[in-house]
Amino acid sequence: MCRHTCRKNIGCMGKDMSGISGVWYEKLKDQFKMPYYGELYRFVSEEYARGPVYPPSEDIFNAFHYTPFENVKCVILGQDPYHEPGQAHGLCFSVRPGVPAPPSLCNIYKELQDDLSCRIPNNGYLEKWAREGVLLLNTCLTVRAHQANSHNGHGWEQFTDAVIKAVDAKPEPVVFLLWGTPAGRKSELLTNRSHLVLKAPHPSPLSAYRGFFGCRHFSAANRYLTEHGLSPIDWQIEDI
Repeated sequence: MCRHTCRKNIGCMGKDMSGISGVWYEKLKDQFKMPYYGELYRFVSEEYARGPVYPPSEDIFNAFHYTPFENVKCVILGQDPYHEPGQAHGLCFSVRPGVPAPPSLCNIYKELQDDLSCRIPNNGYLEKWAREGVLLLNTCLTVRAHQANSHNGHGWEQFTDAVIKAVDAKPEPVVFLLWGTPAGRKSELLTNRSHLVLKAPHPSPLSAYRGFFGCRHFSAANRYLTEHGLSPIDWQIEDI
């Protein structure tokens, strides 16, 4: 994406948060008035102008576009977007059709196969999960190309903590899947006893064998939702 396009589209995370609408906007609008958000906006605008940054600016808030607040019944929490070209598109762990599934997602598919006998698909595009009510949220929503964690500590974490707290306040049961130590720490924000919080090691090849494999979080999530009168999530990603 060229610098001119980035400057034009970064307005989608402007101070009025025009990139987010509906109930999400109502739940988060107080954040947009806070000093940290103004500083975050300036930082991200400068980063896109300097470029390249992922995901494309128009995709920053896709997790909210694909999963309206009132539909959220499960949250999967990632850290920051994929930092290589063509991968990140605003949903944690997901990649666009035609992009090979990264190793962590391959391990997620392996666990799904063992847990629910889901067939491993030929793609890593998780939009279906988002449409099913799974909020695929990274704690940091942008990243500099080739530099993991490069946008950490600039305000995104405060914003996404507010998102997590807003979901925690929902009266309807929600399942939180927290994989890895950074995600696990977010359990401190979750106080609503109506929800189920499940923790496991990260699905990365470096840690999946320490307890992610065999955690059976997907069947546990569906069991909890069904027990509380909600429809289970169809976790099967179809081939493209």
